[in-house]
Amino acid sequence: MRTRLTLFFGIFSVMALSNAIVPVLSFYGSASSLHGLIYAAYFLGAFATTLPGGILSDRFGRIPLMRFGLAITVTSGLLLAMTTAPLYVLAVRFIEGIGAGLFVAAAMSYVNADPDHVRLSGYLMACMNAGLVAGLLMTGWLAFVLHLPASGILLFSLMALVPAIAAFFAREPAVPTGSYPAGMVTRFTGQFRWLWYSAIVLIGITGVVSSLYPGFSGASSDILGLWFAGMSIATIAAVLIFSRIPLSPVPAIRWSAILMGIAVIITFFSAAGFLLIGALAGVVMIAQMARLAKIKKYQGVIMGLFSTMSYLGMAILPVSAGYVAESMGFFFTFCILAFGAFTVAVTIGRDFPVSES
Repeated sequence: MRTRLTLFFGIFSVMALSNAIVPVLSFYGSASSLHGLIYAAYFLGAFATTLPGGILSDRFGRIPLMRFGLAITVTSGLLLAMTTAPLYVLAVRFIEGIGAGLFVAAAMSYVNADPDHVRLSGYLMACMNAGLVAGLLMTGWLAFVLHLPASGILLFSLMALVPAIAAFFAREPAVPTGSYPAGMVTRFTGQFRWLWYSAIVLIGITGVVSSLYPGFSGASSDILGLWFAGMSIATIAAVLIFSRIPLSPVPAIRWSAILMGIAVIITFFSAAGFLLIGALAGVVMIAQMARLAKIKKYQGVIMGLFSTMSYLGMAILPVSAGYVAESMGFFFTFCILAFGAFTVAVTIGRDFPVSES
């Protein structure tokens, strides 16, 4: 029970805190490029730590990494609630991402190594996106009612204390230890290179639309929270449904990529596109994890790489899109995103055959 609380409420609170800043980005400045930098700083920190976190979790156990990650999350969240100075916010968001990267890599490794990994991955992804919804809705609503942008950040920092405390009483049934064969990371990087590309592009797209919309739409924080929450709710529904349906991973990712390219263009004209993007992202993540679960050993490395590539997309695509939008316009930016999704449909499945070892 304590382990499940650490896993599922832990990822809920980490994701809620990560998204708590999105509806109030306009309070930190008006430039789309600054919004992209603040949004991406978190994912850059996570990108830097997910692979080391996965490796360390394979060697020393997943629970210790989850404890450390949650401790960083709570501390950085409390610091973030104290100021709106852009440089300070960027630095703390980066540190917050470090904590998230350690926790997420260890949690996903724990789940994907379990014999019941498909069902558990559905629960984990559902809790992840429920956290994203809560972070958006509660922060947008609290900022609107209390006129205090940091109110949601403070709330979810305190909520993260619960799984952080529970983690110190959680136990892992079997602690993975031992050394890696030479070139393990290089091998997996090359073997799944096009799956990693799909994670960078398709998961990154969800970050781009979230970071661009405050400046693109000019909507209030509470309305933005509702739009973004709809995307995450659609993801929750998709992961709970498709984690119970046998999927052929490559076709599922290919068709999702094609539909996501279309959904990006729809989103330019209507916020209803968020629902389609969210649902497709859920299908993509379940399919990606199912393909990677065929590697029976070294799930720490595998999930570390998976998280690293997902966070890389969330780090570089919003920043790049912010600058493109300022210079070339929003419609051109959305067209580039759609084209990127279509390239995934062409390249996915060109990886080397998956070994069961």
